[in-house]
Amino acid sequence: MNLLERDSKYVWHPFTQQKNMTGPIAISKAKDSFLFDENGNAYIDAISSWWVNIHGHAHPYIAEKIYQQALQLEHIIFAGFTHEPAVTLAERLIKILPGDFSKIFYSDDGSTSTEVAIKMAIQFWWNQNQSIVNSQQSTEKRNKILAFNNSYHGDTFGAMSVSDRSVFTLAFHDLLLDVIFIDVPDESNINSIKEKIAEQENSIAAFIYEPLVQGAGGMKMYNPVLLDELLLFIKQKNIICIADEVMTGFGRTGKMFASEYLQTKPDIICLSKGLTGGTMALGVTACTENIYNAFVNDDAHKTFFHGHSFTANPLACAAANASLDLFEKNNVTESIQHITNRNIAFAQQLRKLNGIKNVRTLGTIFAFEIEQGEDVYLNSISTTITKKALDKNVYLRPLGNTVYIMPPYCINDEELDKIYAVLLELI
Repeated sequence: MNLLERDSKYVWHPFTQQKNMTGPIAISKAKDSFLFDENGNAYIDAISSWWVNIHGHAHPYIAEKIYQQALQLEHIIFAGFTHEPAVTLAERLIKILPGDFSKIFYSDDGSTSTEVAIKMAIQFWWNQNQSIVNSQQSTEKRNKILAFNNSYHGDTFGAMSVSDRSVFTLAFHDLLLDVIFIDVPDESNINSIKEKIAEQENSIAAFIYEPLVQGAGGMKMYNPVLLDELLLFIKQKNIICIADEVMTGFGRTGKMFASEYLQTKPDIICLSKGLTGGTMALGVTACTENIYNAFVNDDAHKTFFHGHSFTANPLACAAANASLDLFEKNNVTESIQHITNRNIAFAQQLRKLNGIKNVRTLGTIFAFEIEQGEDVYLNSISTTITKKALDKNVYLRPLGNTVYIMPPYCINDEELDKIYAVLLELI
């Protein structure tokens, strides 16, 4: 059997209906912005392979650092042991994170980073035996999570619970946590949102949000000023704020972190995807000293009983440190700004065209909707767009009728022009 026949026989691909699925393309190698299939065809990776590959594929510096680390220490249990790559990475992240963070907790990926944050926030209150007695003398525990409609925070059960009730979570609704959902704030609803929160504030442990851009929910972008107002109100209610920057972290929105656009900073922040430059799986959940101190206690029951076999894997930490090195050495910020400016100019061009709507851009993220069918993830236009773009040697994977690009920062003008040209042709 050839590779595709073997794949069809043995492999189950994610986010893909298996019946009558189109066979995958066999990728044999990748370099910078390009993917190369086994027949030698080259495709521009316009979405950074699920938003992770920020410096380009097969970056020699990151590869060399992983290789050097593999010769020295490939893995070690992180309970009772430590190692240089993990400590160095924690030191570096604490210095650049947007807020007053104190400790770094490592996990495996984006879903686990949010899972850790949710458990951390709920146990923060549990550890303090926190209960509030209301006017009816009934006791309310702070064990509910506040989240946005249209949100997406991952595929593990806690992460699904705080994500929008959608096609991603449909089979599991009866099993998910009790979550209070609110709309993203705008001028018309900000006051009613505050009223809804105030009614249940004594039962809310934490608020989790994707700052400025809701990724898998359709690349929806929203107002930082109103988010700031909402965060300040929530903080005044003594509710823990969790920023899910799994997608928006490491330059995607034009700043190193999307929370830098906001005055009110989170108590917990979740990171993954671009953390290792897209080379290896690694999750980070950072918290403030106040959160951490709730777990420092003579009572062993108040330990944070969470961990993963590959927590703080030395190879992944080495890759993350190498990625941060590249931000310092390669003027990555200038590349991000250049892509940002190109996207802004292209958005002005697209807004004049028919057949599309809601053209928007923030940093290296560019998105719009095709005016065909419903605005839903299962809109079949996505499959058509992916195929037609691949025929033009560009890889896109729309979220239903939401077409977006999120290229690696190493992309050059010629490659960006190619992506823009293909988008124009598709429209």
